Amino acid sequence: MVKELHIVGGGMAGAEAAWQAANMGVNVVIHEMRPNVETFAHSTANLAEMVCSNSFRSDDDEQNAVGLLHWEMRAANGLIMAMADKHRLPAGGALAVDRNLFAKNVTETLRSMPNVHIEAGEITELPNKGTWIFATGPLTSMKLGEAIQAETGTKRLAFFDAIAPIAYADSINMDVAWMQSRYDKGETEAEQKAYLNCPMNRDQYEAFIDALLAAEKTEFRDGETAGYFDGCLPIEVMAERGRETLRHGPMKPVGLTNAHNPNEKAHAVVQLRCDNSLGTLYNIVGFQTKMKYGAQTEVFRMIPGLEDASFARLGGIHRNTFINSPSLLDDQMRLKTKPNIRFSGQITGVEGYVESAAMGLLAGRLAAAEILGRPMDTAPLNTAMGALVHHITGGAEAKTFQPMNVNFGLFQPVDSLKGGRRGRKNRYKAYTDRAKTDWHSWLVGQR
Repeated sequence: MVKELHIVGGGMAGAEAAWQAANMGVNVVIHEMRPNVETFAHSTANLAEMVCSNSFRSDDDEQNAVGLLHWEMRAANGLIMAMADKHRLPAGGALAVDRNLFAKNVTETLRSMPNVHIEAGEITELPNKGTWIFATGPLTSMKLGEAIQAETGTKRLAFFDAIAPIAYADSINMDVAWMQSRYDKGETEAEQKAYLNCPMNRDQYEAFIDALLAAEKTEFRDGETAGYFDGCLPIEVMAERGRETLRHGPMKPVGLTNAHNPNEKAHAVVQLRCDNSLGTLYNIVGFQTKMKYGAQTEVFRMIPGLEDASFARLGGIHRNTFINSPSLLDDQMRLKTKPNIRFSGQITGVEGYVESAAMGLLAGRLAAAEILGRPMDTAPLNTAMGALVHHITGGAEAKTFQPMNVNFGLFQPVDSLKGGRRGRKNRYKAYTDRAKTDWHSWLVGQR
C-alpha cells in the first residue's frame, strides 16, 4: 500500500509540511493551483512566494517569541528556515531574505526530492478519503472556500490585508536619505546600516497626513466590511485613528541620527528595507495601503528622498480568509467532521510567514506519523509551536477568534518567576530556556 500525503497549497505551510513528511519517508503530492489559477498577490509559480514583506521578523531566540519559533524550526530541520538563512539580507536584528531566490530555492529543493510530486491544479472539494493537509493560505480560492463553508456550516471569516510598495533603489535621493538600522542594531556594519531612512520635519509630516487622509482609496464591494488584522493595518487606517499614530508606529523617529545633518532631529522617519540581494529594490516598511495606484504615487513622492521615486510594485489590498479553528479543529489540527483532513498555515488563524511555516512543520509531521502507523503527540504546550497550536485549536475564544502572531502572552507562566522578580528580560529568557528544553525532548522522542 502506497503511503501518500496530499497537500493543498504550496505556500510557507504547504512547502514546510511537504519537506517534513517526505523526510519521514512518506510520498507527498503538492496540489498548487498556480499558475493555472492566479491570485491578486502572487507574481510567479514558485512555492513559498513572499507576497507582502520579505522579512521573517526578529531572529532573537532569547527575548522574542518569533525568534524562538525560528530556533524551534531550525532544530527540527525546517526547510523554510534553512532557505531563509541561505538567502539572508542585512536587516539589523530581523531575518530578511531575497524573496525571489528564496522561493526559487524552496521550489527546486522540493522538486528534487524523489518522493515529492508537484501537481498544478485547483482542488475545489474536501475529499472523504486519503490523508490531506489544506494549507491554502489567506488567498484560498472562492470555490474551495465555498466547499469549506458548506462542510463546516459556519460563515466564512475574513479580514482585509494590505501590501506595501517597493521602490527602485536608484530612484531614491541619497542626498536626503541615509542608511542606518534603528539604534545601530546589528553585529556587522551591513546590519547596522540595513535600513534606508527618509526624514520629515513637522510641516512635511502634517502635509503627508493630510494627503494620506484625502487620497482616493479602494472601495469594498457591497456587503463587505473591513476587519483588518492589527499587525498589518493600512497606513491610512492608522492615520484615521489619530494624526500622531504613524509617528508612534512605522514612522517613529527614535534611534536614528540623520547622517546629513546630525544635529537636526527628525519629526518622523520613513524606513525602507532592502528586498533583494542585488540591493536594487527597497520596500517601504509598514506602508501597507489601500490607496488607488495614482494616489499612491503622488502621496509617496511627498516623502523626502522619494520625490522622484520609481516603483517596482505599488501597494494593494486583498481579502484574507481563515477558519474558526478553535471550534473546527482538534489538537492534532484535524477537521473534526472529516478527520482525514488537517488544516495548516494562515487559513487556521495564525498570522505571519513564520507562524504559517511552523504550523506546516507540525501538520506535516503529525500527518506523516499517522500514515506510518506511529501517531505522535502534538508539540509541547510550553514551546512556541505548542503555545501557538494550542491557541488556535482550543486556547482562544471561538466567538472572538482573530488571526494571531506568536507572542509570549500565549505561554504558560514560568513557575520559577512567580513571586520573584519579573523583569521582562528575565521572564522572556525563562520562557525561551524552558521552551528549548521541552522542544529538544519532543524531537528526541520522535526518533
